Amino acid sequence: MSLFKKLFTALKSSSISQEDWDAIRAQLIASDLGPKLVDQLILKCRSLKPEDARKSITEEVSSWLSTKPRSILNSKVETKTILIVGVNGTGKTTSAAKLAYYLKSQGNSVLLAAADTFRAAATDQIRTWAKRIDVEVVFGEESSDPASVAFNAITKAKALNADYLIIDTAGRLHTKQNLMDELGKIVRVVQKQSTIDEILLVVDSTTGQNGINQAATFIEAVNISGFIVTKLDGTAKGGIAIAIEKSTGLPIKFVGSGEGIEDFTSFDHEAYLAGLFD
Repeated sequence: MSLFKKLFTALKSSSISQEDWDAIRAQLIASDLGPKLVDQLILKCRSLKPEDARKSITEEVSSWLSTKPRSILNSKVETKTILIVGVNGTGKTTSAAKLAYYLKSQGNSVLLAAADTFRAAATDQIRTWAKRIDVEVVFGEESSDPASVAFNAITKAKALNADYLIIDTAGRLHTKQNLMDELGKIVRVVQKQSTIDEILLVVDSTTGQNGINQAATFIEAVNISGFIVTKLDGTAKGGIAIAIEKSTGLPIKFVGSGEGIEDFTSFDHEAYLAGLFD
């Protein structure tokens, strides 16, 4: 069932009881849309005529999405640097590799940087991905300074005249200030050598409203430009994409929908909305 099907079905009836409204509210909140947006939507719905409901609700929900560009800079003039950030367990390193494959498949040259030096498995993981997709990767010794890895990667990307440099950073809890400060250091080091074209925050769609809390903290620490949302498939409840864009004003740029290297694409917000309404 689509996210709003129950609501549309109810609005077609001549009368909706309070019990019906409560059930609709509970269903929408359970979808990770968030209590504030749900109450805002229900308040609007209570004043709608049945024949106007679908059009009005579609327009309302559409207005919650970000109006900022969803595409990433595509220029052959100089290397574009993309920083991948996020908390542990969101699929950050895998997303970095999938993004590299996505860009390479469009005819771009890509260099990966493994700046997650605190977790040996992360470096091994991205090196395995890099070998699989035939992309070179810059890495350092375990527990080495991640900022130095980023620095070396930029130097190499410029020497190779790579179209894109994708830097995978260590997963960090958004509640740990020292880790967030370290992320700021990486950003400052990179910016001394190169413009950072994108800082993409990876959000696990199944984390619900906690994903919005994560986003707020990362936005405060660094200049997040957009999101990669993972697990946006049958396990997702649907509303988190709307909620995170409404809350932050920033766009979802890419989505991951499975384990495969090709289960990654640019976010089609129109198709996403259509799926919620149909």
